[in-house]
Amino acid sequence: MTHAPIAQPAGYHAFADRRDVWGIPNFWNVVSNLPFLIVGLIGTAEIANRRALPLRALYLSFFAGACMVAIGSAYYHFAPSDLSLVWDRLPMAVMFMAFFSIIVGEHISERAGPMLFGPLLVLGIGSVIYWYWTEQAGHGDLRPYIIAQFLPMILIPLILLLFPPRSPHARLKWAVLGAYAFAKMFEFADEQVFALTRIVSGHTLKHFGAALSAYLLLLAVRRRNPYV
Repeated sequence: MTHAPIAQPAGYHAFADRRDVWGIPNFWNVVSNLPFLIVGLIGTAEIANRRALPLRALYLSFFAGACMVAIGSAYYHFAPSDLSLVWDRLPMAVMFMAFFSIIVGEHISERAGPMLFGPLLVLGIGSVIYWYWTEQAGHGDLRPYIIAQFLPMILIPLILLLFPPRSPHARLKWAVLGAYAFAKMFEFADEQVFALTRIVSGHTLKHFGAALSAYLLLLAVRRRNPYV
């Protein structure tokens, strides 16, 4: 936060693959959200039926957030703008904070995780609203949103290292982080991937990588307790 305000890049909405298919603009960036919706729906249904699962509310928030991300991201890519981007970023904030709270609850304190989620959720949502407000005022500032997205990705590996896992399934959380890291790499290499393949863009692959990350967390839940 001591850094000067960080504005959103001017060409942020100009994705590499803007092909229309069946009248749908940016078709592949829109439909590549389908895996996210599928994982979110399956995860929400499974967690809803596991009434004895510890931190159940946090897992429900995560997978319900995945459903909302799929819808919000599809809407954003259908008509990219700062306003539609808000509806993409808000559910992502829900997912980031739910996942971080799950890690705290499973590795540090089962009470602390749910207690942290409320304040963290307010901060995450607030960071998106703050960005949009400053953007409309002509001095956009992404700093709070960058912190909300990337600080957990720094703290979570530290927590996994410093607080030993309580069960073998915890190793899958490293895979969750790895899949998300690859997704971000594809996002940053959007144009390069599309120029190389001429078939698929980096941003489309980012959606698949993020969906895989969510699926790996669901797999961790299944391995943790396959029956409840």
